Amino acid sequence: MEGSGEQPSPQPPHPGDHCIHDGDFVVLKREDVFKAVQVQRRKKVTFEKQWFYLDNVIGHSYGTTFEVTNGGSLQPKKKKEEPTSETKEAGTDNRNIIDDGKSQKLTQDDIKALKDKGIKGEEIVQQLIENSTTFRDKTEFAQDKYIKKKKKKYEAIVTILKPSTRILSIMYYAREPGKINHMRYDTLAQMLTLGNIRAGNKMIVMETCSGLVLGAMMERMGGFGSIIQLYPGDGPVRVATACFGFPKSFFSGLYEFPLNKVDSLLNGTFSAEMLPSEPQDSMSAQESNGTLEEQQTSAQDPEDSVAEGMESRPPEGQEAMEVVSQEPEYKQPRERGSKKDYIQEKQRRQEEQRKRHVEAAALLSERNADGLIVASRFHPTPLLLALLDFVAPSRPFVVYCQYKEPLLECYTKLRERGGVINLRLSETWLRNYQVLPDRSHPKLLMSGGGGYLLSGLTVVLDSLRADAGLRATASALDSPKTTEPAAKKQKCTESGS
Repeated sequence: MEGSGEQPSPQPPHPGDHCIHDGDFVVLKREDVFKAVQVQRRKKVTFEKQWFYLDNVIGHSYGTTFEVTNGGSLQPKKKKEEPTSETKEAGTDNRNIIDDGKSQKLTQDDIKALKDKGIKGEEIVQQLIENSTTFRDKTEFAQDKYIKKKKKKYEAIVTILKPSTRILSIMYYAREPGKINHMRYDTLAQMLTLGNIRAGNKMIVMETCSGLVLGAMMERMGGFGSIIQLYPGDGPVRVATACFGFPKSFFSGLYEFPLNKVDSLLNGTFSAEMLPSEPQDSMSAQESNGTLEEQQTSAQDPEDSVAEGMESRPPEGQEAMEVVSQEPEYKQPRERGSKKDYIQEKQRRQEEQRKRHVEAAALLSERNADGLIVASRFHPTPLLLALLDFVAPSRPFVVYCQYKEPLLECYTKLRERGGVINLRLSETWLRNYQVLPDRSHPKLLMSGGGGYLLSGLTVVLDSLRADAGLRATASALDSPKTTEPAAKKQKCTESGS
């Protein structure tokens, strides 16, 4: 093709980007269970009732599978060739197999003794197979199912993955769906597509999903463009955003603005003096968690967003996402310096946060945003009607809600208001499939629902024409003369006397 040689070829990714470094955020995977943690030396991590250290994963590539050895050390697992189906001895059916609990010669005490000797889980599974009297009589499919079940129980293996929108959304939906308003990962994908999230955009987002929607938008935009996050309460919650492990350059285009100041911004009465005098960089959230992160970094620093919105106690039976641990250098400023230095640092952070809020207010005042994303636990109607004024014409907007009824009311209000087209209320249907040789079929268990989406496009709102049209429509509906024809008059003939 002509001219192809003149175009610069894309540079290959840096080799270090695929390696795990100290301080990186990673996702631990075992079977279908995920957990987000931060790699730190000599930090004990508990995952699936096992504890280990992540020191040995530093320097390895993402996607490497490790085996937990004695002392909590992780060692890369060597790939072993699976025996071919020709060498397996399998029965034709399982009709003669009786599950009486006597087919296994090894007892629990024998298995415990093997573990105490330091024998690996793979060897324990092999001995269980050799000491099973019914294993060779099972069908090939039953044998594979038996091996998979025993490996899950006795083999302590962990895979280190690089965080992504899909992995984190699956993790949150499976472990703590209430923190993301029960938003399923396919619904999040639909939101990003319908909202036309891309690099260089100027987006507005209002979400109460622990920062998962914000992180997905930042990943899609790749650090190019700007995002204005509207938050309720004291400050934005960005726990899931921190799990992505974005570089500091990604946070340069991230702004936040309090939701309770939107009305004043629309009315033109907003001023910098209306902003809170105290810095609200998740101080209360950190104190409730019992940890106080270093407050000397700026509002867009990812280290600040790490501890924002951390829960004080995870639910029983669930492991909360471990994000940041307390390091010796991350102590209260009072412990590291004098009270005067602490006050000066606090004033500097306060002024810097106020400056960021003023910048966000200036961006919103331009009213030329390229899109709007709403995914909160609040009623969507007042939020959407107020925030649509900041969006430029011919731009998409997407609203997520766990229930359908609030979006139906929002749909009706938008039709009455005007200024929007292509309104659509949708629900995605998802069912997972098992894909195996000769055993591919839909899984029996599936998700009951992943929420609802209301999407549309903004257009220029002509208030006079819209009001006149509404009045004409209302009068046409109220007047019975336009719907029912008038009764015909009958001519009466007078009879002669």
